[in-house]
Amino acid sequence: MMGTREYRYKTSHSLPGPGDGGRTGSWRVQRPVINTELCTPCKRGAEACFICWLYCPDCVISRTVPPVIDYEYCKGCAICAEECPTKAITMVDETDSHEGDEASSARADEAAPPSACADEGPRPCT
Repeated sequence: MMGTREYRYKTSHSLPGPGDGGRTGSWRVQRPVINTELCTPCKRGAEACFICWLYCPDCVISRTVPPVIDYEYCKGCAICAEECPTKAITMVDETDSHEGDEASSARADEAAPPSACADEGPRPCT
């Protein structure tokens, strides 16, 4: 008979976690930065809001006070910045270095051309 058969649904028994999409590497263009003066959990000193944590597709924002972003796995999608009701999260260019951000300082050192290139004139270094 048509329509009398019971259907079963397949569901996933795994939970997403940091790194499901792999490490970001050097291709991220912008990274999110949390302004703790505007962040609701930081202002209240209690677990509240966490919309950034809820919407992050890579699960890289901690549910702690203050929230912490794992830049090792953050893809820079800006969903957290778009969803934050207090606009406490802004997207910052990866090329901008901030004090205390060792990762961006290391990237800036790697990107700096060797000093020998500056003495060679207008032709590009290879």
